[in-house]
This record gives sequence, structure tokens and C-alpha cells, in this order.
Amino acid sequence: MSTFDDRENAFENKFVYDAEKEFKIAARANKMLGLWAADLLGKSGEEAQKYALEVVASDFEEAGHEDVIRKVHKDLKDTVPTTSKAIIGSKLAEFASQAAQEIT
Repeated sequence: MSTFDDRENAFENKFVYDAEKEFKIAARANKMLGLWAADLLGKSGEEAQKYALEVVASDFEEAGHEDVIRKVHKDLKDTVPTTSKAIIGSKLAEFASQAAQEIT
């Protein structure tokens, strides 16, 4: 195997590692957001965990975080009408930072 092949394989492996890490960070941040929202909705225990998984699953609807923010905002608008999409986005960014620290 040539040096070029070694470099190519190393680059591909790093790309896969970085993509997997970003996925884990996003999933963990979404789960934290889901647990935060579940608490605001008065859910606890297994019900809160189930809701958090629904939030994580909502991220697969489209690229980016807008689908997650939209779901949580829709769910909270009747119970906590003062919770805007900006607040939810801010919490998600906070949780993403926390998740990144936990994973790395």
C-alpha cells in the first residue's frame, strides 16, 4: 500500500469518526432538550423518557435542527406559551455544548 493510499484511508476514517461524533452530540442534545421540555409539560419518569425519544426521532424529518425546535414549540405552546422558538433554540445550543463536552 502506498503512502497516498494510507493518507486516503486515514482521511476517510477521520471523516467517519467526525460524522459519528456529530451525530452522537446532536442525538444527546436533542434528548436533553426533550427531557427539559418534558419537565415543562409535567411529564416524569418513563413518560419523560418516551417524550425525549420522540424529540430525538423528530430530528430525522429534515436536515438541521428546525424540525426539533418546531416539534418542541408546538408541544409547549399551549402549556408554556411564553416559550418561543428562540428560547428553545438557545436551550438546544446550550445542550449541544454540554453534549459535546460529555462526548469528547
